[in-house]
Amino acid sequence: MLITIKDLYKIVGGRELFESLQFELKEGQRVGLVGRNGSGKSTLFRIMTKEEPLDGGDLFIRKGLTVGYLKQIPEEWQGSGRDYLTSAFEQLLEMKTKMQQLEKDMVDPERMEKALVEYGEWQERFTQAGGYEMDSSIDHIANGLQITHLLQQPFERLSGGEKTKLGLARILLEQPGVLLLDEPTNHLDLPAIEWLENYLNQYDGAICIISHDRTFLDHIVTDIYDLESGDIDSYRGNYSSFEKQKEEKLLAEFHQYQEQQKKIKKMKEAIRRLRQWANEANPPNPKLFKKAKSMERALERMEKMDRPVIDPKKMNLSLEAEGRLGKDIVVAENICKTYSDRPILKGVDLHVRNKERVAIVGGNGSGKSTLLRILLGGEEADEGKISLGPSVEIGYLPQNPLQDADPDMRMIDYFREFIRVTEGEARHILAGFMFYGYDVFHKIRLLSGGERMRLKLAVFMHQGINVLVLDEPTNHLDVESQQVLEEAVNHFEGTVIGVSHDRYFLNQCFSHTAYMVGGKLHRYIGPYSETRHNWEQLMNEEVQQEVKSPPKKQPKRTERKSSSSVEEEIESLESEKERVKQAMDAEADWSRLSELEEEKQNLDQQLERLYEKWMES
Repeated sequence: MLITIKDLYKIVGGRELFESLQFELKEGQRVGLVGRNGSGKSTLFRIMTKEEPLDGGDLFIRKGLTVGYLKQIPEEWQGSGRDYLTSAFEQLLEMKTKMQQLEKDMVDPERMEKALVEYGEWQERFTQAGGYEMDSSIDHIANGLQITHLLQQPFERLSGGEKTKLGLARILLEQPGVLLLDEPTNHLDLPAIEWLENYLNQYDGAICIISHDRTFLDHIVTDIYDLESGDIDSYRGNYSSFEKQKEEKLLAEFHQYQEQQKKIKKMKEAIRRLRQWANEANPPNPKLFKKAKSMERALERMEKMDRPVIDPKKMNLSLEAEGRLGKDIVVAENICKTYSDRPILKGVDLHVRNKERVAIVGGNGSGKSTLLRILLGGEEADEGKISLGPSVEIGYLPQNPLQDADPDMRMIDYFREFIRVTEGEARHILAGFMFYGYDVFHKIRLLSGGERMRLKLAVFMHQGINVLVLDEPTNHLDVESQQVLEEAVNHFEGTVIGVSHDRYFLNQCFSHTAYMVGGKLHRYIGPYSETRHNWEQLMNEEVQQEVKSPPKKQPKRTERKSSSSVEEEIESLESEKERVKQAMDAEADWSRLSELEEEKQNLDQQLERLYEKWMES
């Protein structure tokens, strides 16, 4: 046993979160910790790392066990991204410092002999502990998570998502006995997620993961811990196995509940009859009264089961495509787009027909979001043409629904801005989306990711849209909300175009997959799982093409810029990046925000190349 929690009692914000919770993590276990948003999963992690106290109960951690915890909100750090990752090797760095001191001692003739012996001993330890492999380990992890462009940048200037990715890399480099990962895939694209899966499957320590990515859990975990109503139920197997087991368990509990209800009904009927017979006897029969009283006490002592919730109430969602549409919905021809002298889209063609479901897949910075913005009219292409079919009504669902809304606006007011109905009619409609009573008067800033998604879908349902455009819509949703979205998309009778790195969502909802590689779109019939091999082939071909066609060299006299000119260019780009970040902080419009994010990624890549050139000069 590595970590044990017994009879945990915890109050958070005046609410009793755990009353008597039990938790165990054993050697070699790979646990997926699942449960609704707000059930206490992250709190449980903070208790295991002693960042949050227990209000009752006991926590036992094996002596000498190291625990690595990936937080959703990263810590602060002074220095570059590489410095941050190098700090993972604390013991090796101490050895290195000791060796450097001994190197100084070796210069002194009086200390040289003793220092040479000591240096040899420390060097042997340093070598065996992997000291000379620190840089290659950092590069291996950084390449896998696709964060090499962050290594030369000041940590404090990075976005929250970039810091989280570096935080994940640092924990993997530390190689603790237990890995606690809170939503590790949130800021990763598909290639990085699949690399992380392979890495974790070869990891020697125990792992506990909080994640809403069902495919990720399916590929890694050996056990699922289901946190519900302050208690944990454990299930052996991956997430898909857990869903089947939980359904079978609920059905068995419901059967037991029904049997108990029958027994209670019979006992109540028997008590009623005994009392009736005792009263009708002449004289009244005290023995029958006594027997009825005894049976009544037995009924009171019986531990009564709560009615299990077999199918929690889901929202009444049916997205119907309105209006008569032609065969062609979206036609994009030879779309080109360049940012800061870097081509993003190099002649993209896309033809989407009525009722087709097309997923656009690619790595971060490949141009997926740029293409969506151009299709939606939020941005203009440098070259090419976009044509929309007649009567096309597009509903756009971004990864942060309602980001365009006033955070202090009430939910019902936001709904009525788009749907012209009375307050009573609006409340009736919103009840179908699981907003009951005074819930409809909550301000938008208080809504969870799932609630924002439901509200946006409620608007769509009554707006008469016939084309859905989805941009990473599952990012901030719990599994139940994801299932609601999947059900809505699958029942939608119109056309769907989506960008996502959620493999389960891609496989469930899209019959065509288009891969963005090298600035062009390559489309295949079939979901992600059936067409992924095509993506691998395209990326391999792209790498081979780059090897065959290296950039043309300039004449020798101008081949390398002077160190000072490179430094000036770095300074200029750093200033430009800071301007972009400030603009992002102040921007509220979704299309402009996405544009700025892409511009920042492009600047990061240019800076990475310049830092490499500066180090070589």
